[in-house]
Amino acid sequence: MSALKILSGGAAQGLVGSLAAKFKEQTGLDIVGEFGAVGAMASKLREGTSTDILVLTSALIATLASEKLVEGTSIKDVGRVETALAVRDADPLVSAPDAASLRTVFLAADAIFVPDTKASTAGIHVAKVLGQLGIADEVANRLKIYPNGATAMRHMAESNAKRPIGCTQATEIIATKGIKLSGALPKGCDLATVYTAAVTKKAAHAHEAQVLIDLLTAADHGSLRERAGFLPI
Repeated sequence: MSALKILSGGAAQGLVGSLAAKFKEQTGLDIVGEFGAVGAMASKLREGTSTDILVLTSALIATLASEKLVEGTSIKDVGRVETALAVRDADPLVSAPDAASLRTVFLAADAIFVPDTKASTAGIHVAKVLGQLGIADEVANRLKIYPNGATAMRHMAESNAKRPIGCTQATEIIATKGIKLSGALPKGCDLATVYTAAVTKKAAHAHEAQVLIDLLTAADHGSLRERAGFLPI
């Protein structure tokens, strides 16, 4: 049976999954593909990976549109996603209302679970923040780096570390069993990323891809997006 193919940032995996049944009801198609670091997903498209729809950062979608790889008229913003802290369900929440307290949180952790620090939106930002806080070298051997935030959070949930902390996008934290959201990064260290959907130029199911985009961005799905961790733009 044919399926809609997607390449997406990990931030959108939970939201896409929550709409999969409704999408299949409307189109008869399942959704298959990859969710991971946005840079890696863009590279896959450029290298020829077959896909119908993309959900990546707004900046990356704009770049791919300029490269004539996506249909410009199909582009729609889904929402903003904050980079945030995570703890295991059994661990107490941590508070980081300012840069000084965030520095303390990171220094107190014996393991810091993060996504790819070179290709993922959140991972790149975490690396920048650790440098900004002046502790990059001090915590380097505590970093547990995974290809994407969802994988990092799953490993954190299963970790036997005494004081682990996670830092990735709020949507990936919310979607992972065994961990809980512990608040967005404080002002000056924060990052809210706009995620955008688009149909690819070589889509085999262009119409169905547009159906999914309409579901992801529908006004009456605002509460669904919010529960998944997306904020209004």
